[in-house]
Amino acid sequence: MTTVRTQSGQGGAGDPRHRGGLSGSLLDGRYRIGSVIARGGMSTVYRGVDTRLDRPVAVKVMSAQYADDPAFLTRFSREARLAAGLSHSGVVAVYDHGRDGDHTFLVMELIDGGTLRDLLHQRGPQGVAVTLSILEPLLDALAAAHRAGLVHRDVKPENVLISARGELKVADFGLVRAVTSQTMATGDVILGTVAYLSPEQVERGTSDTRSDVYSAGIVGWELLVGEPPFTGENAMSVAYQHVHSDVPLLGDEVDGVPAALEDLIGDATQRDPEIRPRDAGEFAAAIRQIRRDLAIPRVPIPVPTRPQPVAATDDPDADVPLAGRTGGRPRPTRIANADLDPAAPHAPDGRVTFRTSTSLHGPTVGAGHHGTRVMTDPPRATAHAPRGAPTTRTPVPQVSPRRRRRVPRWLIIVLAMLLLGAAVGAGGWWLADGRWAYAPATEGLTQQQAERVIRAAGLVPQVSVHTDASAKVGTIADATPGAGARMLRGSAVALVVSTGRPTVPEVLPGTAQAVAEALLTDAGLRAEPAGESEYSSDVPRGSVLRTDPSAGSPSTPGMTVTLVLSLGTAPAPIPDVTGKSPEDATNKLIVAGFGLDGADAGYDASLPDGVVVGTKPGAGQRITPGSRVALVINTSAVVPDLRGRPLTDAIASIAADGWTVTTGDPVFDPAVAGGAVVGSSPAAGGRVDPAQKVITLTPSSAVTVPDLSTGTMADAARTAQTVGLAVEVRGWWVFASSQVRGQEPAAGFLVEPGATIVLSAGF
Repeated sequence: MTTVRTQSGQGGAGDPRHRGGLSGSLLDGRYRIGSVIARGGMSTVYRGVDTRLDRPVAVKVMSAQYADDPAFLTRFSREARLAAGLSHSGVVAVYDHGRDGDHTFLVMELIDGGTLRDLLHQRGPQGVAVTLSILEPLLDALAAAHRAGLVHRDVKPENVLISARGELKVADFGLVRAVTSQTMATGDVILGTVAYLSPEQVERGTSDTRSDVYSAGIVGWELLVGEPPFTGENAMSVAYQHVHSDVPLLGDEVDGVPAALEDLIGDATQRDPEIRPRDAGEFAAAIRQIRRDLAIPRVPIPVPTRPQPVAATDDPDADVPLAGRTGGRPRPTRIANADLDPAAPHAPDGRVTFRTSTSLHGPTVGAGHHGTRVMTDPPRATAHAPRGAPTTRTPVPQVSPRRRRRVPRWLIIVLAMLLLGAAVGAGGWWLADGRWAYAPATEGLTQQQAERVIRAAGLVPQVSVHTDASAKVGTIADATPGAGARMLRGSAVALVVSTGRPTVPEVLPGTAQAVAEALLTDAGLRAEPAGESEYSSDVPRGSVLRTDPSAGSPSTPGMTVTLVLSLGTAPAPIPDVTGKSPEDATNKLIVAGFGLDGADAGYDASLPDGVVVGTKPGAGQRITPGSRVALVINTSAVVPDLRGRPLTDAIASIAADGWTVTTGDPVFDPAVAGGAVVGSSPAAGGRVDPAQKVITLTPSSAVTVPDLSTGTMADAARTAQTVGLAVEVRGWWVFASSQVRGQEPAAGFLVEPGATIVLSAGF
């Protein structure tokens, strides 16, 4: 994985993988992309600026080969969210992630400084005090991730950053998992991280918190020795050593390491995860206990001064090939870390001053950054003396030929006979007894203890592992030949290391049911699907979610192990968004994990127009996250004001607008002429369901009083009767032929049907 470093010189602009890169562009409308910080096979890291917050950031842009991989994009998004939720001072913060066109990117905290790899390049072995000061914050950062349920999976010096202030931060949390599916097949990841991978990662592709403990232990080993414990001509040879060989004891590689620290690093780098500290928190607590017990000072972490490319490449997250070595790892110079002697001198930065032994056979050849240089004999002083400087000579006593004494011949003969006798005796001893060794007792010892006593006896240990309920985990359950057996020196003693009683093998979540059944069958167990499955957002439907009993539980041959299968993501309830604006309702649905499927019209008389009155499907219904939900927006029809309009005109007008019209009984309204609309139900201005636009119009029953004053009483009576009015005559001597002289009310007034008009006539 790419480490975030801000030194120049990392990846040229002419890299064919990013011709015409993103420098100078604006990513996602927010992140202004600057110069390249680092470039790798899977990504390129740019210096950038968050234009919204005016904050410098590091922007990692994944290579185009991942842009069309839906599985990668889904995992990348999930892991980025998990990493962003990890807040710790020792972890490089993840601010944002997203996709802009074909560019999948991650926005991270920008760290100015170098890496732990740079420090190892420049200073070599770090000494006990500096090593503890580096391991503590490294393990604290990993412990925070472990508590949050995250496993780093790629702990190595390239992913440990050291800021210009000497602060240590761990980079690339959660992202190794996102790229594994595509890159492991090519070998790229193996090449880049094989020197620090745990045996279970190499052999089975599995990892947990103890895998990070193993990798951190390897880093601690390298800090003390100056190079990783396993090297080889290619990645596979190194991977093979991790799986089949024990990490060498620190005491065999470097002097001055306290026994407690040697044992702790040894436990952390055990091939069996059960023997290691269970997580980084337990590892860190043990480191602090050693510091307290031995009074080792806490010293500042050195800052790399001139960071160098890793393994002669400008690719910090590319594969770090282990080529350049032939054969096995060269034996390093034995270095004493001043044995924690209080009188030993210390450098100003807290490092213990080293004592380096001198080889009489010239320098040991190393390779890459792992080589440890052995000092040769110093040149003669005269070779570098300034011109004209006096030369100091050591007087050599001269032996005069006269004073030489001849050794008597008889003495030479006696000495020769004695030497010959000694040689014959030694040869006889070797043939009779010296070439033989006796197998030591190893049962009950730890693997390291047993290997040590076997080598001390002149024999070679060969280790295998086996389940054994009678022996403690990590101890010797059996040895062949047994204790006391007489063997030729250099012969092999077969050691069987107990892994404890047989246990249920690990079935990773997401394993196909058929594969899981085969795995359990191979372990002598019987697989049986569970009667009920469980929901999981991480495991596809139909794949194995977990086993019952769980992995690591004691087992017996033929025992039934239940496979709990995944039902996929659990349905989630649709939230109630009634009464909210469409914007607020949409946001609430998205937060709940649902998508928007448009909007439909609905009606609720109790809510104003334009707000949400419901969803389709309805609130409370449980559906699969990611499903689409339609909003129902309140929409009403407003009743028009038809008062005073002729009834027939009013009916024609609103019927054309989709209304269903009925007519009510006429009512008298002194302000509305007969036959015109007095009112409606619902009333004018009211709101109704657009799907049910039904209205009842009420006409006016008013009668307009006619002019009765222009004719005779008989004419007036007939006219009034025609319009439904009655007449009352006032006056004397009034006859049918009498002329009407007046009327009350006057012509044009509106009166109720059957009303009486008073006519004046006669005298």
